[in-house]
Amino acid sequence: MSENILKISGLKIAYGGIQAVKGIDLEVNKGELVTLIGANGAGKTTTLKAITGTLPNCRVEGNILYNGQPIRGVQSFNLVRKNLAMVPEGRGVFTRMTILENLLMGAYIRDDKETINADIEKWFGVFPRLKERAAQLAGTLSGGEQQMLAMARALMSHPKLLLLDEPSMGLSPIMVEKIFEVVRAVSAQGVTILLVEQNAKLALQAAHRGYVMDSGLITMTGKGKDMLDDPKVREAYLGEG
Repeated sequence: MSENILKISGLKIAYGGIQAVKGIDLEVNKGELVTLIGANGAGKTTTLKAITGTLPNCRVEGNILYNGQPIRGVQSFNLVRKNLAMVPEGRGVFTRMTILENLLMGAYIRDDKETINADIEKWFGVFPRLKERAAQLAGTLSGGEQQMLAMARALMSHPKLLLLDEPSMGLSPIMVEKIFEVVRAVSAQGVTILLVEQNAKLALQAAHRGYVMDSGLITMTGKGKDMLDDPKVREAYLGEG
């Protein structure tokens, strides 16, 4: 795995006098599942929003390359056309639309009707709960089901890079396990993923590589399985002294 899909270098983000991200380097290669872990306020979500051009007014410095092209400052709707998709924290489904309508919204940049229908069936196979409820309004789904829908909707855009922001947040332990099963299944389909997640253990178990972010800095990186065994990671993020 050597082909960079995403390469961040020297990224700094400041809100007024507050330096939220202090000069980080990070890369994601084609086919990888890479996770970014860290405590609340570490700068993880801010980093994702910098990638997707969805930050509020702030000062951004450094380089963000996607498929070798600079994208810092590119508007988010143009990034979707470049096959970059994000599932935001809080899911953000269209609550007054059905599951099927949400999926079609995910494919709004496409006009290949037959392939769109085939993709719906493909992701219904990965997310069978959604198939059972295809005509149900998204706002009536459980939190876990909405998370599955948000992921499936993003995948309908054929992303070359899928960003996931805290997919397990607010879910029951059983649903958290299910969401991570799905994340692994999507990765196994060859989708490149950058995962921001507070559940460090499950994230590192699923990931090829991981980064630890603390107070706006990358403090550690390595293979997911190696980081699981690192005493500092175990003590700080896995609750194991």
